[in-house]
Amino acid sequence: MYIRRSDQRGRASFGWLDSHHSFSFGHYYDPKHMGWGVLRVINDDVVAPGAGFDTHGHRDMEIVSYMLKGGIRHRDSMGHESVLKAGEVQRMTAGTGVLHSEFNDSRNESLKFLQIWIMPNQQGLEPGYEQREVPQQGALTDLVTPDGRGDSLRIHQDAVIQRLVLAAGESVELTQAEGRRGYLHLIDGELEAGESIGAMQAGDAVGLEQGESLSVTATRPVEGLWFDLP
Repeated sequence: MYIRRSDQRGRASFGWLDSHHSFSFGHYYDPKHMGWGVLRVINDDVVAPGAGFDTHGHRDMEIVSYMLKGGIRHRDSMGHESVLKAGEVQRMTAGTGVLHSEFNDSRNESLKFLQIWIMPNQQGLEPGYEQREVPQQGALTDLVTPDGRGDSLRIHQDAVIQRLVLAAGESVELTQAEGRRGYLHLIDGELEAGESIGAMQAGDAVGLEQGESLSVTATRPVEGLWFDLP
C-alpha cells in the first residue's frame, strides 16, 4: 500500500499561508508523489486573518475545497461571490478557463481548509460552480459524486469523495473493486490501521490499489476524506 505520513509532505510557508502538500505542487516537486490516479492535489492550507489568494486562473481541472475552520470569501469570473464556511464543500469546474480569488473572511482568526484537484474526464468543459453543506449520514457521507446523488456536489469524473466520521472505538472497512483505486486522507483524530500501517495521525494518508481492502478503527474521534477513484 502507498503510505504518506503527515511529516513527509511538502511544505510552503509564506507568513500569510502555511500549506502542506500531499503531492507535488508549486515549488515542491517530488517525482514519487505526483498524485494518486486522477487525484492530483491535496493541499492542507492555513490562511492568516484577512489574507488570501489574489485573482488567478485555472483551466481543465475540477477543484474541490473543503472548509475545516473559519470562512473563505470566494469571487470568480463567472459572477459568483460567497463565503465558504466550516463544514461546507465547494466544487469549481475550471474547464475552458476561470479566474477567482479567495480571502480569509475574518480579520481576527486564521482559517483552515483542504484544496483538492481532480483531473476531469474531458477537456474544454463549460466552467461551473457549486457550494453547500452536506449533512453527515452514517460513517461515510457523499460530498462529491459523478451524478450529484443525494445532497452531494457533481464532479466531471468517475470519482467519489466521501467524508469519514467515526467515534472512538468505531470501525469501517474500506474496499476497492477491480478497476478502482482508493485514497484515505485523515483530517483529525487517530486511526489504527493494522500491522502493515499501524497508527494514523492527522495529515496521514494511505492509498489502495484495485482489489485491496483496509480495516480502520478510531482510537480517537476521527474525520477524514475517502476517495473512490477510477
